[in-house]
Amino acid sequence: MSRHGIPIGRIYGISIDLDFSWFLIVGLLAWMLADSYFPTEFPGWTPSQYWLIGVVTAVMLFVSVLIHELAHSVVAQHYGIPVPRITLFLFGGVSQIASEPPAPGEEFWIAFVGPVTSIALAAFFWEIEPLFANGQPVYALVTYLALINLILALFNLIPGFPLDGGRVFRAIVWRATRNYHRATVAAGVSGRFFGFVMIFYGVWRALTGDIGDGIWIALIGWFLESAAGSQLQQETVKTLLDGHRVIDAMERNFVQVPGYVSVQDLVDQGLTPAKSRFAIVTASGAPAGMVTFSGIREVPRQDWPSTPASQIMIPFQELATTQPDTVLWSALEKMGRDGVNQLPVLDANGVVGVLSREDIVHYLSGLRAIAA
Repeated sequence: MSRHGIPIGRIYGISIDLDFSWFLIVGLLAWMLADSYFPTEFPGWTPSQYWLIGVVTAVMLFVSVLIHELAHSVVAQHYGIPVPRITLFLFGGVSQIASEPPAPGEEFWIAFVGPVTSIALAAFFWEIEPLFANGQPVYALVTYLALINLILALFNLIPGFPLDGGRVFRAIVWRATRNYHRATVAAGVSGRFFGFVMIFYGVWRALTGDIGDGIWIALIGWFLESAAGSQLQQETVKTLLDGHRVIDAMERNFVQVPGYVSVQDLVDQGLTPAKSRFAIVTASGAPAGMVTFSGIREVPRQDWPSTPASQIMIPFQELATTQPDTVLWSALEKMGRDGVNQLPVLDANGVVGVLSREDIVHYLSGLRAIAA
């Protein structure tokens, strides 16, 4: 099991993960379909038939979402952009594309292929509907999948970030203005606008009696507005960090100890959340690994005096690292992709510093103060 969820396989070298919220939404959707939608649209089935087709439909919906995300990922790979994983979660699915497209054309096609794929799926299910006209549960399944894929395509074409339509909109503005920052801000503002519209519409639906659909629409609107707001904040940070490199923000005075030093001595030397959350471990004078405070917490306190740092360190070959001249924003993105809070900084002479999230936050505070 990974920190991203439950890995269930790989397709085209891309890890497919299920976030824990996926089980919640599949169960809720299966219940809604079995208890409300299918009994209304297709009366006369047994309860077991409703539940069976409800569960199968909920799972197949996410298979459609997975195909949608795979389309994004395959096109991204075509343009040489790595895609480590796709995660299915509460609000659908997300492809973890390792970096932003280098040009508006690539951005356009990576985004646009998603809705096109969903429309193609809708057309496919509508085309095969007549084949199952006599098998009512299967016919109901195919009919629902045709409708929901069309809705998925149309919803994703809304021109607001982070939806596919928002990325298409960003690509168009980017091409017209030749300014990536301005295009991202425009897509983010548009995303927040449509998010607020959905929130207000959902609340209005709930207050006028349609509580279930109203709450769901408002939740989707909240997700859209939050994601767009996060993108705008991210773009602000990216702009502030533009032109700055790891060497500008890294910590040069870090704790460095030989591997035989005990965990107790490490703590006594200041490896605590209040002082330093990491230490470089050496062997024969060369870097061997890193000890973090989270690693120390996994050691029972009574074992601290007898446990050497080398036993709990993360070996250097397993560590994500960076270099002094790396763009600071790229280093921050790497921390996010690898799920780490600090990166050892290496040059030809070995470890010359350590960059942590706290270092970047502190550096950003200084940049904001200068810009104010």
